[in-house]
Amino acid sequence: MNMSALAKDHKDQRFRIYSASTLGLAIRHYRTKLGISQTELAARTGMPRNYVNALENGLETEQLKRTLEVLRELGVRMTLDHEDW
Repeated sequence: MNMSALAKDHKDQRFRIYSASTLGLAIRHYRTKLGISQTELAARTGMPRNYVNALENGLETEQLKRTLEVLRELGVRMTLDHEDW
């Protein structure tokens, strides 16, 4: 399934995270829902803007890859839902 098709399925729903791509889609969704730019998100988190962009485009870091492997082995999934901290 391509990213635009996934985006249509996730208006205000939870995001099931199966890969770096689905995590990136969720990050982009929640960032745009807040009405902030990648630059603003980067400034708020202390990360370079190009890293935020890479995450939104499905950058698979070694840490994420390993985390997803552990979750798969345990038979559980990660789901993101908007939360008011």
